[in-house]
Amino acid sequence: MTQEKPTIRLAKYLAMTGLCSRRAATRYIRDGHITIDGRLANHIDTISLIDSGSGFISQEILKFDDVFIQGIESKQYWMLNKSVGTDCRLLPDDPCSVLHLLPANPRLYPVGRLDKDSRGQLLLTNNGELTQKLMHPDFGHSKTYQVQVDRNFDDSFLINMAQGVSYRDVTTLPCKMTRLDDDKFEIILTQGLNRQIRRMSQALGYKVIDLKRIQIQTLKLGELKEGEMRQLTASELIKLKSALE
Repeated sequence: MTQEKPTIRLAKYLAMTGLCSRRAATRYIRDGHITIDGRLANHIDTISLIDSGSGFISQEILKFDDVFIQGIESKQYWMLNKSVGTDCRLLPDDPCSVLHLLPANPRLYPVGRLDKDSRGQLLLTNNGELTQKLMHPDFGHSKTYQVQVDRNFDDSFLINMAQGVSYRDVTTLPCKMTRLDDDKFEIILTQGLNRQIRRMSQALGYKVIDLKRIQIQTLKLGELKEGEMRQLTASELIKLKSALE
């Protein structure tokens, strides 16, 4: 008697391969980027899994923009101390892309982005589900930054930033502000708007001249040198996953 092969929804499978988050997978399927056995995939498709001995692979031939999609890899979790000038987009033709700092195997993807002119902690993983939890605004996970502006500020600046700042038809959520120096502060955000800290500061009359991310949820940058990367420890990973539950 032939044993029935386990099946899984296409979007979930794509996330488990590390290609993207499940949310992004749904968009890729909708927009016609994914093919199954040569035909355009749709959101109700399921994938038959085969145990290759080193992981599960799809019985079907899956491609993203005509590039073969690998099977489900073991999950990897790394942290990079990004330098100013490194672009978080995975652009093969851009010499500044973070892609050129990453190993060919395992495939790693940045969890969110740091602006090219910002530096500090960048989490890298092939776990699409964890990426989804960290990035989706509904979860409200915290990220901590140390920031220097172009001139000294008074306490009203800290108060206004903490209460939320209006710019470009948005008002930011309340955040935690701590003074570090006359022209430096630490800010803890639970939002991830594009260039948020720079635009908040600008709306109050200040220009950010240095921005460094030092923590994502429980995960701290610590003493990792700029431009270097390392795997997360078991303890770091357990604490991070527990905080996301």
